Amino acid sequence: MTSFYPLSGNEKEADARQVVERTREAAERRGAGASSGSQEARAGSTRTSRGPRRGLALLGVILPAAVLLAWVLATEVVDVPSYNLPSPSDVWLAGVQLAQAGLLGQYVAISVQRVLIGFAIGAGIGIVLGAVVGLSRVGEALLAPSIAAVRAVPSLAWVPLLILYLGIGEDSKITLIAIGAAFPVFTTVAGSLRHVDPQLVEAGRAYGLGPVSLFTTVQLPAVIPSLVSGLRLALAQAWLFLVAAELIASSMGLGFLLTDSQYNGRVDRMFLAIILLALLGTLTDFVLNVAQRVLLRRWR
Repeated sequence: MTSFYPLSGNEKEADARQVVERTREAAERRGAGASSGSQEARAGSTRTSRGPRRGLALLGVILPAAVLLAWVLATEVVDVPSYNLPSPSDVWLAGVQLAQAGLLGQYVAISVQRVLIGFAIGAGIGIVLGAVVGLSRVGEALLAPSIAAVRAVPSLAWVPLLILYLGIGEDSKITLIAIGAAFPVFTTVAGSLRHVDPQLVEAGRAYGLGPVSLFTTVQLPAVIPSLVSGLRLALAQAWLFLVAAELIASSMGLGFLLTDSQYNGRVDRMFLAIILLALLGTLTDFVLNVAQRVLLRRWR
């Protein structure tokens, strides 16, 4: 005689994952339809497109190289005054001097630390608020107008309040960066969750998934592309808010280096801070871009 045992929570979730995956694959096959070819054709097109992709990637070097060349010509040939436009060698020398003094590495490290912590906190808040607004009409009616009003406040307007309530320590700086990072994630998550395939949601509910399990198992994976795009925007916003954050009685960081150099008339250090901010922002965006490709392959 065959005995039946009730499924545990983990087994239900595993079954739901399988059903959701099959439902998603079926929806993708229906959507692909006549546009999908054979696997050999897709593989061949992928191989033939690698060459053009590499060529297009090299195009991104042309504009920075042209800007660097124009910079050298302006300082060496046209002889623009150094107090208006320092030469690349002057900027490099300023970086070497700060590095020899042991300051450059500290400035970079503290700025990266502030950005990453604020970005992580802001992204988490953005995901939670985006889920509430995107999945609940009551939540949207209650929160969306207030969030839209707060989002319109300029970054520097928060500085006096943060100093008043949190002081001049790290808490106020990280809070300001988190505020800047939260809104792009909130916007993309809330907008994407409203358009999740209803069949995926119904498949998860049919297997008894609760609201939290349904969100983490079905709805959040369905919006991974939009979520990662929002994270990239949030990271860029975090770097923008960093300079405003380091205006709060800061004595270290690239934002401090930028403003302190302005007060001291060190234009070479100002250029150095701007270049470092651009390079670090590009590097972190590249890391998220790689993570996006991995996640898309995982959830495709």
